[in-house]
Amino acid sequence: MNKGKVTIKDIARELGISPSTVSKALKGHPDISDTTIKSVKELVVKWNYKPDPIALSLQRGSGNTIGVIVPEIVHYFFSTVIGGIEDLAYESGYQVMFCLSNESYEREVKAAETLIGNRVEGILVSMSKVTRNTDHFRKIADSGIPLVFFDRICEDMETDRVIVDDESGAYEATCHLIKTGCKNLIHLSGPQNLLIGKNRKNGFIRALKDHNLNVDDNNIIRCDTEDYARNIIPGLLERKPLPDGFFAVNDLTAATTMKIVKSSGYKVPDDISIVGFTSGLISDLTDPQLTSVFQDGYSVGREAVKLLFERLVSGNEKPPRTEVINTKLMIKGSTRIPLLV
Repeated sequence: MNKGKVTIKDIARELGISPSTVSKALKGHPDISDTTIKSVKELVVKWNYKPDPIALSLQRGSGNTIGVIVPEIVHYFFSTVIGGIEDLAYESGYQVMFCLSNESYEREVKAAETLIGNRVEGILVSMSKVTRNTDHFRKIADSGIPLVFFDRICEDMETDRVIVDDESGAYEATCHLIKTGCKNLIHLSGPQNLLIGKNRKNGFIRALKDHNLNVDDNNIIRCDTEDYARNIIPGLLERKPLPDGFFAVNDLTAATTMKIVKSSGYKVPDDISIVGFTSGLISDLTDPQLTSVFQDGYSVGREAVKLLFERLVSGNEKPPRTEVINTKLMIKGSTRIPLLV
């Protein structure tokens, strides 16, 4: 037996029981004795058994469905996440039921109720910006449905989760701006009730401190949409001294900022440098092209599905896991050539 590729048949052979009994024991089926369930789960841990998602789906039938709640689908990042979710689910014989919260708490609650009512096998969630009360997520867990958060996670619950290394990405982006000569930096931040907003802000602050630059709360401003940018950026361009660098929490805000900066008579990046976060289609369509932190949404989606499949087999035997997806700064035309090494 190759322990690197342990199967249910291997476990069944070792214990002298049938593969179907092993499968039922893993699910805690009432027809299986506590002694057998204990023996199976102990061997699963000992041999580090990992379920084959495709085999798992075939055992359960073709009607398996997982639910997904996303805040929006037009955002490039979420569209790539959905691609990763769909591909692995399809490969594994699962259907996906998507629900859109549209950044609305009420719609998010309704989506959770809909998925519970449809008896999906598991649910993947990225929270709405406005969500404060998380009772609807607890209701999912209380219903016995495995729950995995991705990107925008619920910090109040101990669940499996997939996150992007936002803090490191923000740190690298800010350090790059500093190395190009920027000293009066502005962070256009996201909502601080979300971990991604806090982590990107923390990365910005850490970079300033590491380069002995002053951390001014007046230079950290909630601005994460086109509307916010249109209302806020003109006033920032009237400041003395003029901001010489913007690090935006997302590409859409960065692109809108660039448009306003240029229409105000300033050159990008000669006068003002701009960095975004996502490095999606928008970053290639701006003039100049936008320097941005790349976050691999496709990998986020696939990893979230993998965690869900593993949880479907292991139940609550194992503690929740957090998978962290690394970022990469994609340097383009909206920032100058670094002066510092």
